[in-house]
Amino acid sequence: MKTILAAVNAKYIHSNLAVYSLRAYAKDYLSETKIAEYTINQQIDEILMDLYREQPELLCFSCYIWNLDYVEELVREIKKILPETIIWLGGPEVSYDAKEVLLRLPEVTGVMKGEGEETFAALLDFYHGKTERLDETAGITFRKEDGEIRENTWREVMDLSLVPFVYEDLSLFEHKIIYYETSRGCPFRCSYCLSSVDKCLRFRDLDLVKRELQYFLDQKVPQVKFVDRTFNCRHGHAKEIWKYLLEHDNGITNFHFEVSADLLNEEELELISRMRPGLIQLEIGVQSTNPDTIREIKRTMNFERLSEVVKKIKAMGNTHQHLDLIAGLPYEGYESFGQSFDDVYGLMPDQLQLGFLKVLKGSYMQEHAEEYGLVYKGKPPYEVLGTSWLSYGEIAQLKKIEEMVEVYYNSGQFANTLRFLVKEFASPFRMYEKLSGYYEEKGLFGRSHTRTARYEILLDFIGENVKGKTKFYRELLIYDLYLRENIKSRPEFAGESLADKEFLKAFYDREEKEPVYLKSYEKTDSRKLRKMTHIEVFEFQVDRDMEPGKTVLLFDYQNRNPLNYEAAVFRIGEKEE
Repeated sequence: MKTILAAVNAKYIHSNLAVYSLRAYAKDYLSETKIAEYTINQQIDEILMDLYREQPELLCFSCYIWNLDYVEELVREIKKILPETIIWLGGPEVSYDAKEVLLRLPEVTGVMKGEGEETFAALLDFYHGKTERLDETAGITFRKEDGEIRENTWREVMDLSLVPFVYEDLSLFEHKIIYYETSRGCPFRCSYCLSSVDKCLRFRDLDLVKRELQYFLDQKVPQVKFVDRTFNCRHGHAKEIWKYLLEHDNGITNFHFEVSADLLNEEELELISRMRPGLIQLEIGVQSTNPDTIREIKRTMNFERLSEVVKKIKAMGNTHQHLDLIAGLPYEGYESFGQSFDDVYGLMPDQLQLGFLKVLKGSYMQEHAEEYGLVYKGKPPYEVLGTSWLSYGEIAQLKKIEEMVEVYYNSGQFANTLRFLVKEFASPFRMYEKLSGYYEEKGLFGRSHTRTARYEILLDFIGENVKGKTKFYRELLIYDLYLRENIKSRPEFAGESLADKEFLKAFYDREEKEPVYLKSYEKTDSRKLRKMTHIEVFEFQVDRDMEPGKTVLLFDYQNRNPLNYEAAVFRIGEKEE
């Protein structure tokens, strides 16, 4: 029976671990089960033609908040051209209202609920005649021949170590993110999250994990993203994996983890401190610093301890940290969210993500929506539109602030400028609020801006809001620009270069013959050295404390910081008089 497991991903670089795991677990049917991955950016017709060409007898779609509308449209159309094909759905977006899904999609035979490996294998047994009835198959809701919809019991969770490793053939994942899991479930009960529904926390056998990690290391995979909901909830498990990665580091692969920073102990921090810069990166969900909000959403977090840990890791200088906030939570109004923003911004994470509450089906948050005055979109991703504490107008304002944070903070392109600029305003939140207001006033939202244009816009904003410091901030912006960009066409905002041409020629001629700063550019002539580096003269000490003083900096673009991609910088002194 020809079977297709179809995944419609958000982006081309994403892969769908779930469908690969389902196919691998149903090992008796590998030869006739195929995976088809698409993206929501493709035309519907393109996918319809591909599926029609395949002529599957059984077609299963993996459903999430980012693709449900798209999948439903596909299902309605594919049944018109393949009327005999049996269609099943699975995934978190259809598991918790499976009956309603079948009522609105008569084209669908059934829904696999929750964890799918054993359920999918049981379905294939049925369609191959090895079992006679679906009534006794756990983990499904299905439409019987007479049209009645039957809700079977949920399936008991499985031993995670029985899930096969799906990455033996890495050619299937070329140019895609590798997702990997060593645990399922979560020990916490955050009311906005579906992981809290899976109350059975399970871990993959550590010996098995180490063998699989070694495979990634041997293959020099660029990045592996762990999908464990709280990776460090079991200290021994996390410590053993981090210790293994430290001892077997290949100098290339990066590993991404979602962690609770306040749970990290001193032994784990000591391990992190010894890691190569870029070996691991951490995603840390803060969500809010309002104690009433944290208590109401049933989240376990000690922000004081979290702050201490984040600062310690930042001081190590070897680990990228990504911190998250969620707008729209109970008891969090606009001003309260602003305070949460300032609290987290003060930790200076490498990235600060402003998310907006998604009222997920089956979550505690959905059950208490009326109590919280939650108004949210009726279609995926069910994003909040307002609460008893936060109006839609305020959410709209936070959306604009989010864009400013994304463009100016998370890009990493303005790090030094922002370090000083936020001090000119009452708080970081007020600065981004003011910047978003400037964008709106000037009609800058909704337009495409070049990277250099963003520098010019920020300098204009500074000119209007910080009096008498244009020259000071122009130098910081030039410094930030050349830290990231090896551009030879000087942008207008930077003005004329202060570097003396004779000094530049003499410097590069000297470096060609007897390199002092550019030793890694062996046997490179001076003309090529100039193309691969940049020298800038400043009137402030932009690389230190911004005190006045002529400073000549060499930017080396062949040697960059692996965390922020900034060029190596050398002070090379002034021209001798």
